[in-house]
Amino acid sequence: MAKLDLEWLAVFDEIYKTNSVSRAAERLGLAQATASIALNKLRMHFGDKLFSRTAKGMMPTPRAEILYPELRDIMERLESARGFRAEFVPAQSNRQFRLSITDISEIVLLSTLLNRLQKVAPDIRIDIEKITDDSAGRLASGEVDLAVGFMPHLEAGFHQQILFTQNFVCMAARNHPRIGSRISRAAFLNEGHIVVMTSGTGHSIVDKVFEQQGMARKVVLRLPSFLGVAHIVAETELLVIVPQKLGEKLVSQEDIKLLAPPVALPSFAVKQHWHERFHADAGNIWLRRTIAELFSTYALEA
Repeated sequence: MAKLDLEWLAVFDEIYKTNSVSRAAERLGLAQATASIALNKLRMHFGDKLFSRTAKGMMPTPRAEILYPELRDIMERLESARGFRAEFVPAQSNRQFRLSITDISEIVLLSTLLNRLQKVAPDIRIDIEKITDDSAGRLASGEVDLAVGFMPHLEAGFHQQILFTQNFVCMAARNHPRIGSRISRAAFLNEGHIVVMTSGTGHSIVDKVFEQQGMARKVVLRLPSFLGVAHIVAETELLVIVPQKLGEKLVSQEDIKLLAPPVALPSFAVKQHWHERFHADAGNIWLRRTIAELFSTYALEA
C-alpha cells in the first residue's frame, strides 16, 4: 500500500463536506486538477471509489462514510500536535464564497460588503443565491458558506449572530391621493395592497399580526421579491409593508414615502447563520467577522 499523503486527507475532508471536487479545490486553494489527482490517489489507496457523482453532487460511498470519522480524527490529532491552525490570508486568497441572502440584503447590504472586499481581498469571489427552504441543507453540506436573513427554522447544528433588527413600515406613493403623512386603520384596509412572498424576510410576522387583529387586506398583487416593489408603488395607489431599512434605501430612489403602520408590528432580528461543521474554518471565520464589523452599527448583541 502506497504512503498516504496528508494533502490527500484534506481533499477527502473537503469533498466529503462540500460534495464537490471543484468546491473542495477552491476551499483549499488548489487547482481542480490537483484535487482530482488526490482523489484518484485516495481511491487507489483504499481500493474504493469513495465518492460517486449524483444529482446532489459527489456523494460518499459506504466505505467513505466509515473512513470519514477516522480520517477526520487523524487530521485533528495531527493539527493539535503541531499546534497548527489553517491560515487564511484575505489579500492573497482567490477563494469563492457562496452566500444565501434575501433580496432585501442584496439591496441594503451587498454593495457595502463588496466595497470592503475590493479593498482588502480583491481576488475573492462572491456567489449569491436566495434564501429558500433548501438553505439549511446547503449550509450543512458546505454548498453555502453563510446565510444572512431571518431563518427561525434552523435547528441544532447551526450557529448564528445578530447583525441588526428590522422594524416594518408602510410604503405608499409620495403623491397618493388619499394617504398623507399618516394612515389610519380604516384607510389602510380600504386601499389595495401588495404582498411580497419571499423567504428570510420576516413577512410571515406581518401576516400573523394582521390575522390576529382581524385585518383582511385587499391584496391586489403578490410578488416573489422586493426588487421592483418600490417602482410599482410609486406608479400606483397600492400600499406595501416592507422592512424599514429597505424602505429607507428605496425612498431616495423612487417617488415614495414611508408611514408608520396603523397597527404595531414586532421587529425581527437579521442574523448571519453558519453550520457547526464550518465553525472553525479560517475563511468562514474571516467572512463572518468582516460582515459583523461592517454592520456593527446596527448590532444589538455579539
